[in-house]
Amino acid sequence: MAVESEAPLPGEDAARLAAWIATYAPLPGVPDELIGPDGPRAHWSRLLDTLAGLGRRGVENRFAAAARRIDDMGFTYRVHGEARERPWPLSRLPLLLTESEWQEIAAGVAQRAELLDGVLRDVYGEGRLVAEGALPPAVVAGSPEFIRPMCGVKAVGGRWLRFYAVDIGRGPDGKWWVLGDRAQAPSGAGYAVENRLVLARAFPSLFRDMKVRRLAGFFRDFRASLVAAATRSDPRICLMTPGPWSETYTEQVYLARYLGFMLVEGEDLVARDGKLHVRTVAGLKRADVVYRRVDADWLDPLEANAASHLGAPGFFEAIRQGSVALANMPGAGLVESRALMSFLPTLAQRLLGENLRLPNVATWWCGQEAERAQVLRDFDNRAIAGAFGDRAEGLDGARAAIGAELEPAQRARLIRAIETRGMDYVGQEVVQLSTTPAWRDGALTPRPFTLRIFAAATRDGWTIMPGGFCRVSDRRDARAISMGAGAQSADVWVIGETERESAATLLPANNDTPVVRVPGNLPSRAADNLFWMGRYLERAEATLRVVRCLCNRMTETQGAALQGRQPVERCERLLLAWGAAPPEGTEAGAVIALNAASNPDLYGSARAIATQAKRAGYIVRERLSQDMWQLLMRLEARLEQASGAAPLEPEILEMSERALYTLAALSGLMDENFNRATGWSFIDLGKRVERAINTCRFVRQFADDDPTLETLDALLELVDTQISYRARYLAGPALAPVLDMALLDPFNPRSVAFQVRRIDEHLAVLPTLLDDGMMEPQRRLAVSLRADLEAADARRVDGRRVLLIEQRLMALANAISERYFSHASDPAPADRRSKLA
Repeated sequence: MAVESEAPLPGEDAARLAAWIATYAPLPGVPDELIGPDGPRAHWSRLLDTLAGLGRRGVENRFAAAARRIDDMGFTYRVHGEARERPWPLSRLPLLLTESEWQEIAAGVAQRAELLDGVLRDVYGEGRLVAEGALPPAVVAGSPEFIRPMCGVKAVGGRWLRFYAVDIGRGPDGKWWVLGDRAQAPSGAGYAVENRLVLARAFPSLFRDMKVRRLAGFFRDFRASLVAAATRSDPRICLMTPGPWSETYTEQVYLARYLGFMLVEGEDLVARDGKLHVRTVAGLKRADVVYRRVDADWLDPLEANAASHLGAPGFFEAIRQGSVALANMPGAGLVESRALMSFLPTLAQRLLGENLRLPNVATWWCGQEAERAQVLRDFDNRAIAGAFGDRAEGLDGARAAIGAELEPAQRARLIRAIETRGMDYVGQEVVQLSTTPAWRDGALTPRPFTLRIFAAATRDGWTIMPGGFCRVSDRRDARAISMGAGAQSADVWVIGETERESAATLLPANNDTPVVRVPGNLPSRAADNLFWMGRYLERAEATLRVVRCLCNRMTETQGAALQGRQPVERCERLLLAWGAAPPEGTEAGAVIALNAASNPDLYGSARAIATQAKRAGYIVRERLSQDMWQLLMRLEARLEQASGAAPLEPEILEMSERALYTLAALSGLMDENFNRATGWSFIDLGKRVERAINTCRFVRQFADDDPTLETLDALLELVDTQISYRARYLAGPALAPVLDMALLDPFNPRSVAFQVRRIDEHLAVLPTLLDDGMMEPQRRLAVSLRADLEAADARRVDGRRVLLIEQRLMALANAISERYFSHASDPAPADRRSKLA
């Protein structure tokens, strides 16, 4: 690796490393990943020696580059209860594990996954564990994650668990201990890949030289296992998300894109005749496998939570019919309960004939009299937590409480609750976690951490991800680490002993994958959002063009004889009608332009519309390239910069033009880089519909009501045809030629006729519901409007005719919504501009 600034002299390696760790002081009596009994561990020394060679300035530069990459790639997360997303908090140093230590962890995780899968098969099947007294009935029936409709159901392929995660930590004895199981809908695997992408880019040579094992092989095996679980040879695999408000939505989007799965929400799914289907623009299409990130209680409002809008009615019946495979089955969350942890050592002996390779944190379930008495006797030295979740009476909203740290009143209340209803509580040993190096304020400092390991069920058994999702606390006390409590996430490097893993990719091992050119079926919800993203982007452009036109003409002399007919006044009226200017007050000129460009509180401002475009794009983010997403964020940022600025025409004009350049770049990416599949058709349909409607409104505003040369010239500017007009007509703007170029010219990419032709071409190739050769309503409207525009004469076009064309375009937009976006009760977002007279 090339050394940047502050490079040391040859022969100073040991002294350089010693200087770096001179102030690093592990916590007393707590194991540390960097410093062992004999000093710095060898695998850490290699990493830190390389960093020390860069010098502090060089290291900070690399870390700053990593932070920029996180922003550029849009890696974010959301804390529960917050509307705004936060940038992903990546720790600058990875957690290092040797190959030998990793093998021990992987063996323990595989054993535990097999054990829990066996427990679930029995609990929802024969029920021998409860019947024979190995498991108390209350541990099963008392859990809110016990899904009664799944009793007696046989999971497709026999697996209740297909994707499992376990949180582990290194205890004071130096051994790894299980802190918790994750089987409901484990999160973090996508973030682990994102962490790897960022850190491997920041230190490519170091990553390669240390033979870090790669993650792609794990995901390749997981994907292959889901394909094998389906009952059809060419299955449709869906990743089911709770939606954009999920705390880990960006991770779900990334996984869907990375694995090639269809991202769906509950409203995308329909259960018919015992099978699960996806609503697509081509009708209902079979869903064979669902990798769910929605909790089981929300999957089916008919048989689970009736208030759920995240699932699909009839989902459970499709599962019972064996027509859909799941990762994981509803009810798998049962094994996450802390109450079950106290029974796992004996269950391992009973079901596997083995001791647990990875032991639990010592746990006592207070639903048993002897265990409850033991917890109460040693109350001050126990961590008290809910037996079946993170909330329990007496904990005052905390996930756990240590007896010795409670106030007297809370202590008495909690003891009374345990005595009254002990089955709701567990007592656990208080474990002091080991520490790992973290970069804080330009220096290394020890911080506690937990490690989440992921396992996937395959034909050959359990495959373990060679790495994981590490959370590093920002505090020395890390008994409850979560991403919402000041923690950071660290990449996990398993240091391989050979080069065997260096070539691992997500590509299949063989070369017999058939070549396919037929585009996949697009979910109706995705089509809806792509359509409206196209409309919003075109709407923002139209608003900015009016703002630019207004700024360009503010210096024109306003003649009293032309009151109400000047371009400036017409621009202001248009922005007011579009909701881009405050309706009250006497603001004019620069104030209106500034509001129209950047006021987020005005629904018609360019900034508010850009935010809507970003929200629509966020929902279908798995279908957008990274470049497109960055430009969407940049568009919003450019318009945010204008907020609070003094209303000076040059600054507003420059800001509007920069935003228009960003929109032009977005349009170029969509035209040149967006695969010509169904998704592109809908984003272009939205763009064409909105452009045609806005052009009609420009014409009615600037070419009607006794237009002047100045208003006709403004119209040519707004539809971006000034150069073409001047090349075609030597005289100045005249009404009929201007109307022809704006409305009817089939060679002008800004004319209404051009947009309608493109709309008709898109509708002609989109799927039809019935193969009867008959035109569907939306196509019939497009063909009729196209024919009328092609036959029209600009000399006979007046304001009434233009209004009729606009109304027909809006009817066409509604017909497209009703045909393709039928998943929603309201076919499309309300178009508040329809009020324009």
